[in-house]
Amino acid sequence: MRTSAAIAVAAKLSVLTIFAAGTATAAEIKLLASNAVKTVLEDLAPKFEKATEHKLNITFGVGVQLQASIEKGETFDVAILAASSVDALIKQDKIAAATRADFARSSVGVAVRKGAPKPDIGTTDAFKRAMLDAKSICYVEQGASGIYLKSLFERMGLGADLKPKTKLLPGSNPAANAVANGECEIGMTQISEILPYAGAELVGPLPAEIQLYTVFTTAVGSGAKEGDAAKALIKYLTAPEAAAVLKAKGLEPG
Repeated sequence: MRTSAAIAVAAKLSVLTIFAAGTATAAEIKLLASNAVKTVLEDLAPKFEKATEHKLNITFGVGVQLQASIEKGETFDVAILAASSVDALIKQDKIAAATRADFARSSVGVAVRKGAPKPDIGTTDAFKRAMLDAKSICYVEQGASGIYLKSLFERMGLGADLKPKTKLLPGSNPAANAVANGECEIGMTQISEILPYAGAELVGPLPAEIQLYTVFTTAVGSGAKEGDAAKALIKYLTAPEAAAVLKAKGLEPG
């Protein structure tokens, strides 16, 4: 009878065999990925490269901007974007539908500068008061969370009150970074984009009633030059072994 340790070793070897299949020739995989999964890929990419000998050429950015680049004709092998963006690109024949796989689920969080008092955001009413009491708030204007927050504040009747003290950030200056640098008192973005900044602290997620859950999906580009290697990468990223890394970085497995 096989021991649990032996079973675990066999399982890992099986996974590596799958990932290594078809990798006799090392390839350079061009990956376009949302900033929300950056810390996860920084952990998993070197492990994938070691297991397969493929190399990853990763471009991180705001999802909306990456989608626009693909629509304009940018070539790539794999993309990791919000599911809505991937589905839109599938309809445009920019992404191969058969390769689509959910990778992670993210939620929006609130951040303050390290050591600063944390406002109560445990309920929708408390969150509303915290926004009104804040001296300044910020979020990336063209990010998925920023687009959502703008509409959320309008629905909550806060648009006019918050507009004078809202700093709209470019994708190159994430909200957690702006908070850490003292550019604004409260920043909001994907939780996975808050945790990496030592100078910022996570207050918590938005209340469930107003939370934005974003599923990030990965798929192979229709014009991929390294199709087989791209598929091997997707298998690696969506395997059970990646789940612990996702959770540690503030995401849920897809």
